[in-house]
Amino acid sequence: MSRPPILILHAPGTNRDHEAAEAVTAAGGAPEIVPVAALLAGERDLADYRMLILPGGFSYGDDLGAGRAWAMALRHRLRGPIERFVEAGRPVLGICNGFQVLLKAGLLPGPGDAPGAIWSERPAATLTHNASGRFECRWVTLAPDPKSRCVFTRELTGPIACPVAHGEGRFVARDAGALAAIEAAGQAPLRYVGRAGAPGYPDNPNGSQGAIAAMCSPSGTVMGLMPHPEDHLRPAQRPRVARGGLGTPLFAAGVRHAAQT
Repeated sequence: MSRPPILILHAPGTNRDHEAAEAVTAAGGAPEIVPVAALLAGERDLADYRMLILPGGFSYGDDLGAGRAWAMALRHRLRGPIERFVEAGRPVLGICNGFQVLLKAGLLPGPGDAPGAIWSERPAATLTHNASGRFECRWVTLAPDPKSRCVFTRELTGPIACPVAHGEGRFVARDAGALAAIEAAGQAPLRYVGRAGAPGYPDNPNGSQGAIAAMCSPSGTVMGLMPHPEDHLRPAQRPRVARGGLGTPLFAAGVRHAAQT
């Protein structure tokens, strides 16, 4: 079977695109790093790819807030191609700054949005400053929700370990009702876990509500997460520590789904 083409979108300030490409290659996909300007200019066509990844970094220098400028480019200048891509069931993954972009753009509809909605007009959640008030760079353990429909996590059989590196990663729902609905709908596919019980700091590095590390769309094909699974592809990247597995299976699940679309 040929490797499905995977688009890794690069914006000014992105700095984790090559790590994402390495993860895609290890998972059986054929990655291509493409500047967002190339899509806007029509030099590349989103329809030619089977999966879209928005990698981590500091897009546009975060001068207008985490991910906001990049989000507006997706929502307003690439609206049609994005809609057709998502409607076709092709997977979309946003990592760290990419997660912020998905939420700011409204590409992560909440349970209260219309069934099948591609865009949310009233986001169910946001990502704000870490509760610690400082940039957090540390390893975390993520446990998958077996009830979630997320295509990236539904094949995970155990926790994965990977680092976080962000100053604005605290997941906060719009209100208590929105948080309960997100959890009931299985739209929190990954959570920070500790050695015992509900994780406090530093296991939950940013103070996210419900220890939520990721959010997915109701269909499960669009997911954003704050940690960096692309930074744990080989055991040698975290020697002498057995807690939590590699991040590769998350990418492999996405690539397998992409190959079927």
